[in-house]
Amino acid sequence: ARVTIQNYYQYRHVDKPGWKLGWTWAKNETILSMAGAFATKQGNCSSFKFQTPPHSCEKSPVIADLMPDALSENKPDGCCHGGLLAAWAINPSKSFSSFEMTIGNLGTNPNVQAPMNLTLMAPGPGYTCDLIEDTDPTVYSDIGGKRQLQAYTMSSPGTWKSTCTYSSFIANQAPVCCVSLSTFYNPKITSCPTCSCGCREADKNTVSCIREGYSEPESDSFDNNDIVQCTDHMCPVRIHWHIMTNYVTHWKVKLTISNYNYDRNYSNWNVLIQHPGFSQSTTAYSFNSTMLPSFGFSGTFSLQYCSSGQDSDISPASPHVPGTLADEVALFWGIEYYNDELLYAEEDKVGAVSTQILLRKDLDSFTLRNGWALPRRIYFNGEDCQMPLPDTFPMLPNVSSSLKPTNPVFLLCIYLTFRRLFT
Repeated sequence: ARVTIQNYYQYRHVDKPGWKLGWTWAKNETILSMAGAFATKQGNCSSFKFQTPPHSCEKSPVIADLMPDALSENKPDGCCHGGLLAAWAINPSKSFSSFEMTIGNLGTNPNVQAPMNLTLMAPGPGYTCDLIEDTDPTVYSDIGGKRQLQAYTMSSPGTWKSTCTYSSFIANQAPVCCVSLSTFYNPKITSCPTCSCGCREADKNTVSCIREGYSEPESDSFDNNDIVQCTDHMCPVRIHWHIMTNYVTHWKVKLTISNYNYDRNYSNWNVLIQHPGFSQSTTAYSFNSTMLPSFGFSGTFSLQYCSSGQDSDISPASPHVPGTLADEVALFWGIEYYNDELLYAEEDKVGAVSTQILLRKDLDSFTLRNGWALPRRIYFNGEDCQMPLPDTFPMLPNVSSSLKPTNPVFLLCIYLTFRRLFT
């Protein structure tokens, strides 16, 4: 059997320590051997006394990915990424992972049943998988691509499929990021809303805090390093949007992402921004970027079980952000070996990456008078960041605010003149 995990999320990736896939066998199946991954527990294989012990006899095995430096004889195509899966929009060639298993102890009944109770930790909780069902058989090539073969079993089409969807409400008991705003035309800085991701301790002199509502991962291998610098917002990550300059045809913006975690980096981070200005030409100087469709588009994980051979070419099934976005959406991520890792905070400073962005104006709608230069919504690594309330945004200048107050002496002269004329 060949198993493929495909990440269809445009902007959500699987970070260290990587995915873990689990299920429950329908009968008494065992994993005789594996390539490209491993079962975390062998289980009780005492019934195989006079045979080579199986790889795993667990009724509910949990499978983890091998590292890239695995032995070549144990590396089938598409395997061994250390459990990491890239976001589809950023690197589709690294958005999937595969492994192979030889299944035994099937008995004399030719009816092969699909596994049950599929679970996906990527790397913590948050994903819910539906039932494993029959799907179109996988077609793979042989003889250098000159012959096509089809996966099958005696009792089913030969390929099973399940879809796993992500919920922030399951993964996090509290938000993980917030947004602050500032502009060149207003000295006021709009900070992240107080208690965006939890409330700090009463002692204002405390430097480090443990975030409220942070749930311990079920796996011991997933380090809990969510100890952050104490702030009024208590978020591990802050996104700051600063409007630097207003040109005739462009805006210049500085985007800064700050990490308030101690001893926790964010590898291969990304930021998704909904902004009306992205409908025009946009240039980011220190980040990679791409535009995403502004219509509703959903993302999922797809799990395929194939009885033999290799999977056919994998194509996305309309991946998308939950909900419908009215404005243009841009995805930003770091440049490899330069700023693709958001470093952890230290006592005297936070880890940060930043870029300047040049936004071309739509003169019919995107000006100081007729529109915002501020974002509507921001996501960090697929998590919705807490935005300030609109009435706290830095105010745009208008005609009335630009007029100087009338001199009271001048008003007095007018009053005396009128009084003299009518007396």
